[in-house]
Amino acid sequence: MVNPGDDLAALIAAALKAGGQSLHAGDIVIIAQKIVSKAENRFVDLKTVTPSARAVELAEITRKDPRQVEVILWDTAEVIRAKPGVLIVQHRAGFISANAGLDHSNVAPETDEIVLRLPADSDASARRIRAGLARLTGQKPPVLIVDSHGRPWRIGTTGVVIGLAGLKPVQDLRGHPDLFGNRLQHTEVAFADQLAAGASLVMGQATESCPAVIARGIEYEPDDTARSADVLRAKENDLFR
Repeated sequence: MVNPGDDLAALIAAALKAGGQSLHAGDIVIIAQKIVSKAENRFVDLKTVTPSARAVELAEITRKDPRQVEVILWDTAEVIRAKPGVLIVQHRAGFISANAGLDHSNVAPETDEIVLRLPADSDASARRIRAGLARLTGQKPPVLIVDSHGRPWRIGTTGVVIGLAGLKPVQDLRGHPDLFGNRLQHTEVAFADQLAAGASLVMGQATESCPAVIARGIEYEPDDTARSADVLRAKENDLFR
């Protein structure tokens, strides 16, 4: 259970010590968005929310609580699709997801009137946690903050990166040879998202209570200037909007 103001780096360092573990050189720390949002007090009490006319309009289309829709709009740059039961938006951080990442599962045990927004700046959150781990453990691992997103044309959610610090999130293999010496023409690997998906198998989605995972033994390209937005396709290259 993570509360507003908690130091996530300290919690992770303490959990490592309690488990007889330590961070190794080359480790990658992967953290569920939910505990980051909780630590940063991104809670919203729907009883305090007054929906706008636009929120009421979208709520009628989607059949959602207009107060929830209003909170979704706070973090929305563009509404992509609105249908009964579905509200797909482009978050202000650039990625496209359902409900701008707003969630109420595993948020507050006593009421469903409390919802949780994504961190205000997930990259900045990752940098802060990374710096804290370096101070507390002597290691400075890359840090990924991950969330569960649905995907067009495929059923089910998977882990994706919404914040990062310390590694290059996309591997560009264009120009590399294949088994027969042919040069790859278009291969770019969603490296950080693959790590997020793998970590999500360990984290789980319900009662597992495992919000932080260490990936060990995986080669990566260090990059202290990388951003989570580096994985996003530019709108002018999006053939489906």
